[in-house]
Amino acid sequence: MNYVFAAAPIVSIPAMSSHPFPVRRIYCVGQNYAAHAREMGGDAEREAPFFFMKPAQAILPNNSVLPYPPATGDLQYEVELVVALSLGGSNIALEKANDYIFGYAVGLDMTRRDMQRAAREQGRPWDLSKGFDYSAPCSAITPEFYTGVIARGKIELKVNGEVRQSGDVGDMIWKIPETISYLSRQVELFPGDLIFTGTPAGVGAVVRGDVIEATVAGLEPLIITIG
Repeated sequence: MNYVFAAAPIVSIPAMSSHPFPVRRIYCVGQNYAAHAREMGGDAEREAPFFFMKPAQAILPNNSVLPYPPATGDLQYEVELVVALSLGGSNIALEKANDYIFGYAVGLDMTRRDMQRAAREQGRPWDLSKGFDYSAPCSAITPEFYTGVIARGKIELKVNGEVRQSGDVGDMIWKIPETISYLSRQVELFPGDLIFTGTPAGVGAVVRGDVIEATVAGLEPLIITIG
């Protein structure tokens, strides 16, 4: 098919022992760990989850340099377990949700925190504080065939070798099957969708030259340098 101009290439992520994983959409769960909800001034009680999105083009491959973005003086990290879907659907039953998972990866939800705060104070959307260029670094996807269902395991982030975040994915307020099932009642999910599942407490700022190492037990570490 001919287009007005060349179509954008498909964004993909390496998948261990498999073909590349084509990314369709990126959903992010907000404040899904109680301690992080509290540090952000939110309510740690179990309320309905809320979501925001990043464009597929926000993906940054492992071992890359993340250019320090414009319009911020407070670039912050958030380490997250990423769930990659190989099946899609609507109204997915809770007990079937894990069947839709292709695999898992380690991700960073990079945030222009000052921009986000300003937007919140003015009652405006904060899409650009989350969905800017290269704001979703992600490691290679490890298929669930190798990991089994991930329901717990250490999640940690270091900056220049110093631990800044440390927790367990089992501490999520909304567990992965619940998140998939709930989200599928809001929108139809598709193969290629990614879900960033939230971050533990300890988020903070990074500056040019900092090296971020993000890990989840059993998955390839994610290492990013701030440029």
